[in-house]
Amino acid sequence: MRFLSIQSHVAYGHVGNSAAVFPLQRMGHEVWPVLTVNFSNHTGYGSWGGPLIPADDVRAVVAGIEERGVLGTVDGVLSGYLGGEEIVDVVLDAVARVKAANPAATYTCDPVMGNAKSGCFVAPTIPPLIRERALPHADILTPNQFELGFMTGTDPDTIASTLDSVDRVRDLGPRTVLVTSVLRPDREADTIEMLAVDDEGAWLLQTPHLPFKANGSGDVTSAVFTAHYRETGSAATALERTASSVFDLLQTTLESGERELRLVQAQDAFARPRMQFRARQVR
Repeated sequence: MRFLSIQSHVAYGHVGNSAAVFPLQRMGHEVWPVLTVNFSNHTGYGSWGGPLIPADDVRAVVAGIEERGVLGTVDGVLSGYLGGEEIVDVVLDAVARVKAANPAATYTCDPVMGNAKSGCFVAPTIPPLIRERALPHADILTPNQFELGFMTGTDPDTIASTLDSVDRVRDLGPRTVLVTSVLRPDREADTIEMLAVDDEGAWLLQTPHLPFKANGSGDVTSAVFTAHYRETGSAATALERTASSVFDLLQTTLESGERELRLVQAQDAFARPRMQFRARQVR
Protein backbone atom coordinates (compact mmCIF):
# COMPACT_ATOMS: atom_id res chain seq x y z
CA MET A 1 0.00 0.00 0.00
CA ARG A 2 0.99 3.63 -0.39
CA PHE A 3 0.55 6.40 2.16
CA LEU A 4 0.97 10.17 1.98
CA SER A 5 1.96 11.26 5.50
CA ILE A 6 1.78 14.99 6.26
CA GLN A 7 3.39 15.41 9.67
CA SER A 8 6.24 16.94 11.62
CA HIS A 9 9.81 15.64 11.44
CA VAL A 10 12.60 15.55 14.00
CA ALA A 11 16.23 14.64 13.40
CA TYR A 12 16.78 13.21 16.90
CA GLY A 13 14.15 10.87 18.26
CA HIS A 14 10.85 9.66 16.89
CA VAL A 15 7.67 11.73 16.68
CA GLY A 16 5.45 12.64 13.72
CA ASN A 17 6.82 11.30 10.45
CA SER A 18 10.00 10.28 12.27
CA ALA A 19 7.79 7.83 14.18
CA ALA A 20 5.29 6.82 11.48
CA VAL A 21 7.36 6.28 8.35
CA PHE A 22 9.79 3.53 9.37
CA PRO A 23 7.21 1.14 10.91
CA LEU A 24 5.07 1.42 7.78
CA GLN A 25 8.08 0.75 5.58
CA ARG A 26 9.08 -2.21 7.74
CA MET A 27 5.56 -3.57 7.24
CA GLY A 28 6.18 -3.44 3.50
CA HIS A 29 4.34 -0.23 2.61
CA GLU A 30 5.46 2.74 0.55
CA VAL A 31 5.35 6.07 2.40
CA TRP A 32 5.72 9.57 1.01
CA PRO A 33 6.53 11.88 3.95
CA VAL A 34 5.62 15.54 3.65
CA LEU A 35 7.14 17.60 6.48
CA THR A 36 5.36 20.37 8.36
CA VAL A 37 8.35 21.15 10.62
CA ASN A 38 12.00 20.13 10.55
CA PHE A 39 13.14 20.25 14.18
CA SER A 40 16.21 18.92 15.92
CA ASN A 41 14.05 17.10 18.51
CA HIS A 42 10.50 17.10 19.87
CA THR A 43 9.38 20.09 21.90
CA GLY A 44 9.05 18.08 25.12
CA TYR A 45 12.72 18.79 25.76
CA GLY A 46 11.91 22.48 26.21
CA SER A 47 14.29 23.68 23.50
CA TRP A 48 14.87 22.76 19.90
CA GLY A 49 16.32 24.04 16.65
CA GLY A 50 15.01 24.13 13.13
CA PRO A 51 12.18 25.70 11.16
CA LEU A 52 8.46 25.47 10.84
CA ILE A 53 7.80 24.77 7.19
CA PRO A 54 5.61 27.53 5.69
CA ALA A 55 2.22 26.26 4.59
CA ASP A 56 2.85 27.32 1.00
CA ASP A 57 6.03 25.22 0.95
CA VAL A 58 4.18 22.19 2.31
CA ARG A 59 1.52 22.72 -0.34
CA ALA A 60 4.20 22.95 -3.02
CA VAL A 61 5.57 19.54 -2.04
CA VAL A 62 2.11 17.97 -2.41
CA ALA A 63 1.65 19.76 -5.72
CA GLY A 64 4.98 18.43 -6.95
CA ILE A 65 3.90 14.88 -6.11
CA GLU A 66 0.61 15.47 -7.91
CA GLU A 67 2.51 16.60 -11.01
CA ARG A 68 4.13 13.17 -11.15
CA GLY A 69 0.65 11.78 -11.79
CA VAL A 70 0.80 9.36 -8.86
CA LEU A 71 -1.84 10.58 -6.40
CA GLY A 72 -4.24 8.01 -7.80
CA THR A 73 -2.03 5.27 -6.35
CA VAL A 74 -2.24 6.62 -2.79
CA ASP A 75 -4.28 4.37 -0.48
CA GLY A 76 -4.33 6.67 2.52
CA VAL A 77 -3.43 10.13 3.80
CA LEU A 78 -2.15 10.51 7.37
CA SER A 79 -1.98 13.65 9.47
CA GLY A 80 -0.90 14.26 13.06
CA TYR A 81 -0.39 17.50 14.96
CA LEU A 82 -2.04 20.38 13.09
CA GLY A 83 -0.40 23.62 14.15
CA GLY A 84 -2.78 26.13 12.61
CA GLU A 85 -5.46 26.94 10.07
CA GLU A 86 -3.05 27.18 7.14
CA ILE A 87 -1.71 23.65 7.69
CA VAL A 88 -5.26 22.33 8.13
CA ASP A 89 -6.09 23.83 4.74
CA VAL A 90 -3.04 22.17 3.18
CA VAL A 91 -3.92 18.76 4.62
CA LEU A 92 -7.57 18.95 3.57
CA ASP A 93 -6.58 20.13 0.09
CA ALA A 94 -4.23 17.16 -0.20
CA VAL A 95 -6.98 14.80 0.98
CA ALA A 96 -9.36 16.23 -1.63
CA ARG A 97 -6.77 15.85 -4.39
CA VAL A 98 -5.95 12.26 -3.40
CA LYS A 99 -9.62 11.27 -3.17
CA ALA A 100 -10.38 12.91 -6.52
CA ALA A 101 -7.67 10.72 -8.05
CA ASN A 102 -8.56 7.62 -6.00
CA PRO A 103 -12.06 7.61 -4.41
CA ALA A 104 -11.13 4.49 -2.44
CA ALA A 105 -8.37 6.34 -0.54
CA THR A 106 -8.92 7.15 3.14
CA TYR A 107 -7.87 9.98 5.43
CA THR A 108 -6.64 9.20 8.94
CA CYS A 109 -6.66 12.11 11.40
CA ASP A 110 -4.75 11.79 14.66
CA PRO A 111 -6.30 14.71 16.60
CA VAL A 112 -3.31 15.69 18.73
CA MET A 113 -4.58 17.93 21.53
CA GLY A 114 -3.41 16.59 24.88
CA ASN A 115 -3.74 13.75 27.35
CA ALA A 116 -5.26 12.94 30.72
CA LYS A 117 -2.08 13.82 32.66
CA SER A 118 -1.10 17.05 30.88
CA GLY A 119 -4.51 18.29 29.80
CA CYS A 120 -4.83 20.20 26.54
CA PHE A 121 -1.35 21.31 25.46
CA VAL A 122 -2.16 22.93 22.11
CA ALA A 123 -3.30 26.48 21.41
CA PRO A 124 -7.00 27.10 22.15
CA THR A 125 -7.64 27.62 18.43
CA ILE A 126 -6.54 24.08 17.50
CA PRO A 127 -9.33 21.86 18.92
CA PRO A 128 -12.13 23.78 17.15
CA LEU A 129 -10.13 23.61 13.91
CA ILE A 130 -9.81 19.86 14.19
CA ARG A 131 -13.42 19.31 15.25
CA GLU A 132 -15.02 21.63 12.71
CA ARG A 133 -12.65 21.38 9.76
CA ALA A 134 -10.75 18.07 9.81
CA LEU A 135 -13.23 15.63 11.36
CA PRO A 136 -15.90 15.92 8.66
CA HIS A 137 -13.31 14.77 6.09
CA ALA A 138 -11.72 11.99 8.17
CA ASP A 139 -12.44 8.32 7.55
CA ILE A 140 -10.33 7.05 10.45
CA LEU A 141 -9.83 8.93 13.73
CA THR A 142 -7.28 7.92 16.38
CA PRO A 143 -7.78 9.97 19.57
CA ASN A 144 -6.78 9.05 23.09
CA GLN A 145 -9.60 9.00 25.63
CA PHE A 146 -8.92 12.59 26.72
CA GLU A 147 -9.01 13.89 23.15
CA LEU A 148 -12.20 11.94 22.47
CA GLY A 149 -13.88 13.64 25.42
CA PHE A 150 -12.49 17.05 24.49
CA MET A 151 -13.90 16.83 20.96
CA THR A 152 -17.34 15.70 22.09
CA GLY A 153 -17.76 17.72 25.27
CA THR A 154 -18.03 14.50 27.28
CA ASP A 155 -16.10 12.79 30.06
CA PRO A 156 -15.73 9.15 28.98
CA ASP A 157 -14.46 6.68 31.55
CA THR A 158 -16.52 3.47 31.46
CA ILE A 159 -16.86 1.29 28.38
CA ALA A 160 -20.44 2.50 27.94
CA SER A 161 -19.58 6.20 28.21
CA THR A 162 -16.57 5.79 25.93
CA LEU A 163 -18.73 4.06 23.32
CA ASP A 164 -21.26 6.88 23.61
CA SER A 165 -18.51 9.46 23.02
CA VAL A 166 -17.25 7.44 20.05
CA ASP A 167 -20.74 7.41 18.55
CA ARG A 168 -20.92 11.19 18.94
CA VAL A 169 -17.62 11.73 17.17
CA ARG A 170 -18.59 9.24 14.43
CA ASP A 171 -21.64 11.42 13.77
CA LEU A 172 -19.18 14.21 12.87
CA GLY A 173 -17.62 12.24 10.00
CA PRO A 174 -15.14 9.42 10.69
CA ARG A 175 -16.71 5.96 10.53
CA THR A 176 -13.74 4.17 12.11
CA VAL A 177 -12.40 5.28 15.49
CA LEU A 178 -9.46 3.88 17.44
CA VAL A 179 -9.34 5.12 21.05
CA THR A 180 -5.68 4.61 21.84
CA SER A 181 -5.88 4.70 25.65
CA VAL A 182 -8.99 3.71 27.58
CA LEU A 183 -8.64 4.13 31.34
CA ARG A 184 -11.86 2.86 32.93
CA PRO A 185 -11.96 2.76 36.74
CA ASP A 186 -13.00 -0.90 36.96
CA ARG A 187 -10.23 -2.31 34.77
CA GLU A 188 -7.66 -4.71 36.19
CA ALA A 189 -4.75 -3.09 38.03
CA ASP A 190 -1.72 -2.07 35.95
CA THR A 191 -3.51 -2.44 32.63
CA ILE A 192 -4.54 -0.12 29.82
CA GLU A 193 -7.00 -0.71 27.01
CA MET A 194 -7.61 0.28 23.40
CA LEU A 195 -11.02 0.42 21.71
CA ALA A 196 -11.72 0.12 17.97
CA VAL A 197 -15.15 0.91 16.55
CA ASP A 198 -16.49 0.80 13.00
CA ASP A 199 -19.79 0.01 11.27
CA GLU A 200 -19.34 -3.70 12.05
CA GLY A 201 -19.02 -3.38 15.82
CA ALA A 202 -16.72 -2.44 18.71
CA TRP A 203 -13.71 -4.31 20.13
CA LEU A 204 -11.77 -3.76 23.35
CA LEU A 205 -8.22 -4.98 23.95
CA GLN A 206 -6.24 -4.94 27.20
CA THR A 207 -2.46 -4.91 27.68
CA PRO A 208 -0.18 -4.39 30.69
CA HIS A 209 0.40 -0.72 31.42
CA LEU A 210 4.07 0.19 31.15
CA PRO A 211 5.04 2.95 33.62
CA PHE A 212 6.62 5.58 31.42
CA LYS A 213 5.77 8.26 28.88
CA ALA A 214 6.93 7.67 25.31
CA ASN A 215 6.66 10.62 22.94
CA GLY A 216 5.65 9.48 19.47
CA SER A 217 3.90 6.28 20.47
CA GLY A 218 0.56 7.72 19.38
CA ASP A 219 2.00 8.58 15.97
CA VAL A 220 3.21 5.00 15.57
CA THR A 221 -0.14 3.61 16.71
CA SER A 222 -2.17 5.74 14.29
CA ALA A 223 -0.02 4.81 11.30
CA VAL A 224 0.21 1.08 12.07
CA PHE A 225 -3.52 0.74 12.79
CA THR A 226 -4.38 2.51 9.53
CA ALA A 227 -2.19 0.17 7.51
CA HIS A 228 -3.56 -2.98 9.14
CA TYR A 229 -7.15 -1.77 8.86
CA ARG A 230 -6.79 -0.86 5.19
CA GLU A 231 -5.06 -4.17 4.50
CA THR A 232 -7.50 -6.46 6.35
CA GLY A 233 -10.76 -4.53 6.56
CA SER A 234 -11.12 -5.86 10.11
CA ALA A 235 -11.06 -3.50 13.09
CA ALA A 236 -10.48 -6.42 15.47
CA THR A 237 -7.51 -7.79 13.53
CA ALA A 238 -6.03 -4.32 13.05
CA LEU A 239 -6.41 -3.67 16.78
CA GLU A 240 -4.71 -6.94 17.76
CA ARG A 241 -1.80 -6.47 15.37
CA THR A 242 -1.31 -2.84 16.35
CA ALA A 243 -1.42 -3.52 20.09
CA SER A 244 1.07 -6.36 19.70
CA SER A 245 3.57 -4.23 17.78
CA VAL A 246 3.25 -1.11 19.92
CA PHE A 247 3.49 -3.01 23.21
CA ASP A 248 6.71 -4.69 22.09
CA LEU A 249 8.06 -1.31 20.95
CA LEU A 250 7.27 0.25 24.33
CA GLN A 251 8.68 -2.69 26.26
CA THR A 252 11.89 -2.58 24.22
CA THR A 253 12.16 1.16 24.88
CA LEU A 254 11.52 0.77 28.62
CA GLU A 255 14.12 -1.99 28.95
CA SER A 256 16.69 0.12 27.08
CA GLY A 257 16.53 2.94 29.62
CA GLU A 258 16.40 5.41 26.72
CA ARG A 259 13.92 8.27 26.46
CA GLU A 260 13.32 7.98 22.72
CA LEU A 261 11.41 5.12 21.09
CA ARG A 262 13.62 2.21 20.04
CA LEU A 263 12.01 1.88 16.60
CA VAL A 264 14.98 0.26 14.92
CA GLN A 265 15.61 -2.20 17.73
CA ALA A 266 11.92 -3.22 17.77
CA GLN A 267 11.47 -3.35 14.01
CA ASP A 268 10.63 -7.06 13.88
CA ALA A 269 7.53 -6.31 15.97
CA PHE A 270 6.14 -4.37 13.01
CA ALA A 271 7.12 -6.89 10.36
CA ARG A 272 5.96 -9.90 12.38
CA PRO A 273 3.60 -9.00 15.26
CA ARG A 274 3.58 -11.68 17.96
CA MET A 275 -0.23 -11.44 18.35
CA GLN A 276 0.04 -11.87 22.12
CA PHE A 277 -3.21 -9.98 22.83
CA ARG A 278 -6.79 -10.69 21.80
CA ALA A 279 -9.64 -8.24 21.33
CA ARG A 280 -13.11 -8.96 22.65
CA GLN A 281 -16.26 -7.65 21.05
CA VAL A 282 -18.15 -5.25 23.32
CA ARG A 283 -20.88 -4.28 20.85
